[in-house]
Amino acid sequence: MKILVIDGQGGRIGKSLIEKIREASIDCSITAIGTNSLATSAMLKAGADNGATGENPVVIACRHAEVIIGPVGIIAADSMLGEITPRMAEAVGQSDARKILIPVNKCFEVAGVIEKSLSEYINDAVSLLKA
Repeated sequence: MKILVIDGQGGRIGKSLIEKIREASIDCSITAIGTNSLATSAMLKAGADNGATGENPVVIACRHAEVIIGPVGIIAADSMLGEITPRMAEAVGQSDARKILIPVNKCFEVAGVIEKSLSEYINDAVSLLKA
């Protein structure tokens, strides 16, 4: 399975996702794309197989991924303090990959989502990968 993890800012969500995926021993290749070098570095240290930074790597990686995982903001242009460009959001949205999004209420409020801790949402995302 080819998993693409996209994150920005400090890469905390992406880092945690990658650590949990590795702990779960899921047979996969993980590509980490950060919107900035700090996020990419954090995800690579967490165990991603490869990584890159910026808009074009997001666009290219979305073409080849089977699963895309990241905070809900990766599907909305100008979210995550402007780190998600319209082209990035479009690439994620148009990808045929299965998308697993982590609700983060800083930018969005998603009706019907039960309030949980970030670690609980990450565990839920990894459970979806296993299923």
